[in-house]
Amino acid sequence: MTPFKLTDELLAEIEQLIKDQKGSSLVTLMEDVHYADVAEIINELNEEEATYLIKLLDSDKTSDVLTELDEDVRESILKNLSAKEIAGELEELDTDDAADIVGELPNEIVQRVISEIEDREHAKDIVDLLRYDEYSAGGLMAKELVKVRENWDVLKCVKEMRAQAENVTRVHSIYVVDEEDKLKGRLSLKDLLTTSTRTHIRDVYIPKVDSVNVNEKPEEVAKIMSKYDLEAIPVVDEIGRLVGRITIDDIVDVIREEADRDYQMAAGISQDVEADDSIWDLTRARLPWLFLGLVGGVGAAVIMGGFEEMISKHAILFFFTPLIAAMAGNVGVQSSAIIVQGLANDDLKGSIGNRLIKEMLLATLNGLILAIILLLFTWIYKGNFPTAMAISISLVVVIVVAGIIGTFTPLFLHKRGIDPAIATGPFITTSNDIFGILIYFSIAKIILGI
Repeated sequence: MTPFKLTDELLAEIEQLIKDQKGSSLVTLMEDVHYADVAEIINELNEEEATYLIKLLDSDKTSDVLTELDEDVRESILKNLSAKEIAGELEELDTDDAADIVGELPNEIVQRVISEIEDREHAKDIVDLLRYDEYSAGGLMAKELVKVRENWDVLKCVKEMRAQAENVTRVHSIYVVDEEDKLKGRLSLKDLLTTSTRTHIRDVYIPKVDSVNVNEKPEEVAKIMSKYDLEAIPVVDEIGRLVGRITIDDIVDVIREEADRDYQMAAGISQDVEADDSIWDLTRARLPWLFLGLVGGVGAAVIMGGFEEMISKHAILFFFTPLIAAMAGNVGVQSSAIIVQGLANDDLKGSIGNRLIKEMLLATLNGLILAIILLLFTWIYKGNFPTAMAISISLVVVIVVAGIIGTFTPLFLHKRGIDPAIATGPFITTSNDIFGILIYFSIAKIILGI
């Protein structure tokens, strides 16, 4: 199968068909196009064209299309649909996706949309999901699953599974519960098929099953599913009752969003933004960190002003200032990036003290190698050994301090429950610039005896 590619020619053809109101031709054109590719097309259309296409196609396809659209595009389309039309789309979706869309609707029309859903059990499940925090396992889970009771025999179990499976897109696991719906374990399909129809489920189910609480953070759910290579994981409430399941596709979205957020924070962007957002939104996201950089620059200038006499006598020190600042920033970002990655993957072992000692040794080794190279270069370049020695020793100390700051800061933030990704980028760079310049000129002043 050839991968779909949205070309300018195809987009122009679709726009022309919409303009000419040739609905039947559009339906034929879109018949074999995957819903994710339809979403890609709609993201490129204007509001009127996108709404026309959504209304034209069947809900069994457009419901999935809505989940793939950019949020602002989906919002503009939904405001042009009636409560009954939105309800028709929600009927075709799993409860988790339906709840996500309902959560984006204006409060004044949510009740109207819910009341238009014909499947009252589906509507009840959507409403139930809305009560959970968006950033929790409860807000991530779907209600669709297959569960059986431990006191059923195999024959009844198979009958009940057939009825339940009609509402489940993909059956990853069969969960076993007691009379109070408390999760007891899982059922192997092989055991079910090879066991007598009169055997009770309690005699064949597997009691060991990984699960998460409804209040668990999505990032923790992702770690558990990744660690145990799970395609789905059951979700239980505070007293152990089975209330839903989270599937791997939802976790992929969580991992992607977390990676995007960490990348933006590391780059000095304080909130979730996209390239197509307004200039004002982009400014608000970037300005706080740019202001921090400005403060750091002013601080560095003030520090250098305190060593004005020394700089006037040894002008070469001034020319090496960018090198010192750059090395401090680079080492700090490298150290913090490794720590943040380790914390994110939950594979950072050992105490903070051991981690700092290891980073100090690593920074010292790197610093010494670079300092020797710089010493030889500066000595040959200027022929002044004391000055070359002062610059080189400063470089070693600056690299060690930068490594310590880059290691300690994200660990400290993590201990305080703050996202350690905020430690990378401008925060580490700015702090290390200031400390680096202060250390540089202080050591040079001592060695040169000024």
